[in-house]
Amino acid sequence: MVKKESQIIKTILKYHYFLWMTLVVLNTGCSLKNSEKQPNFIIIFTDDQGYADIGVYGAQDFKTPHLDKMAEEGLKFTNFYVPASVCTPSRAGLLTGSYPKRIGLHKNVLFPFSTTGLNPNEIIIPEILKPLGYITACIGKWHLGHQQKFMPNNQGFDYFYGVPYSNDMDGYAYTNPSFKSPPLPIYKNTKKVAEGTAQDSLTIKWTNAAVSFIKENKNKPFFMYLAHNMPHVPWHVSKKFKGSSKKGLYGDVIQELDWSVGEILKTLKETGLDDNTMVIYTSDNGPSIHKKNGGSALPLRGGKASTWEGGLRVPCIIRWPKKIPANKEVSQLITAMDFLPTIATIAKADKTLLKNKIDGYDISNLLFSKDLKTLSSPYDAFYYYGRNGDLEAVRRGDWKFHKMKYNPTEKYYDTIKALYNLKNDIGEQHNLIGKHPKIAHELLVKMYLFDKEITEQSRPIGQL
Repeated sequence: MVKKESQIIKTILKYHYFLWMTLVVLNTGCSLKNSEKQPNFIIIFTDDQGYADIGVYGAQDFKTPHLDKMAEEGLKFTNFYVPASVCTPSRAGLLTGSYPKRIGLHKNVLFPFSTTGLNPNEIIIPEILKPLGYITACIGKWHLGHQQKFMPNNQGFDYFYGVPYSNDMDGYAYTNPSFKSPPLPIYKNTKKVAEGTAQDSLTIKWTNAAVSFIKENKNKPFFMYLAHNMPHVPWHVSKKFKGSSKKGLYGDVIQELDWSVGEILKTLKETGLDDNTMVIYTSDNGPSIHKKNGGSALPLRGGKASTWEGGLRVPCIIRWPKKIPANKEVSQLITAMDFLPTIATIAKADKTLLKNKIDGYDISNLLFSKDLKTLSSPYDAFYYYGRNGDLEAVRRGDWKFHKMKYNPTEKYYDTIKALYNLKNDIGEQHNLIGKHPKIAHELLVKMYLFDKEITEQSRPIGQL
């Protein structure tokens, strides 16, 4: 009898053990499914690279095989805009998702003698990701305030390796105000580790740092903002790429940037992160077209510091294998201000962190759609603010209206009004205001109302 009861107890225990193990396996499977790895995000931001300065956008006399391949494997945007035609406001718009005027950083650029910067109260991309466990890095050019209060480590970045402002500010003597800037400093987090470094090594330095960051953080979700100094003047390139193109020094510089992209994509593949990483490549504004044998925005008119299309419409490629459709061209108007809300959506970030009003839109539907023809731009209109912070033009649909143009050489405003149809006249050559005065008037009113609203809603620039 005792023996029989013992066997019954063993059978019951065996059954319970089997049931318990089954539940463990099922729960483990559910946990793995519900805790899929957070995606990584990389934004590669070049400086003064024109619309036509990549092979798939029509580049001539130099080659960009890695960027061309990136476009084949992802999305190429033909109506992508940055919110400003010069460095500081464009970077501020990308990171905050706002027109620079909304955050007080719309007038020209910051200098080595500036005492202002990006207000730490602004919520930028790394700050919406950190609560989700992301490691964040800023590598390269910052240019949103060189005072410690405004530097990357105080703006949500765990790691910073780069320079605080443009490479042409290296030991530059200013006349108004009278100020001699120091040799260009390089920082590692909050510590200055070098100054006056030979600029032909900058692209390599930032690339090596980016590769190391990916490898060191391959087991954690990360956001990396890689902001190259090139091809901002003065142009510099390493010995390996000097003389490598038919375009002279500028072409050499672009080919080295293309190499940099190749190194990053190769590292993602080697670390097994390729299918879990969204990579964005774009430029902060159009090219310095006054430089001989330099960048090109063709077939667009104008370049850096202007509100012609060549000043704010720039190349943009986004790649994410197995998530974003390959070899697609996106003609809908989108902007760099869309990166913040889009990344927030994809990462499932807490949207309540975005307590401040922004101007960008979540464009994840455009990124993931296989049928782009059914989708429209989220923008009713896009506003072109000039380098001095004044609203100069607006685009609604295919129509672009110019209210005025600032001439930086002569330092005056040309108030001649003009209306262009960008679908038929991408180069802004044929002024149609005489044929369509009603459209011009509607757009002028639209400009006035928007600028009035954003002025009233603007938030303060960061002050010491």
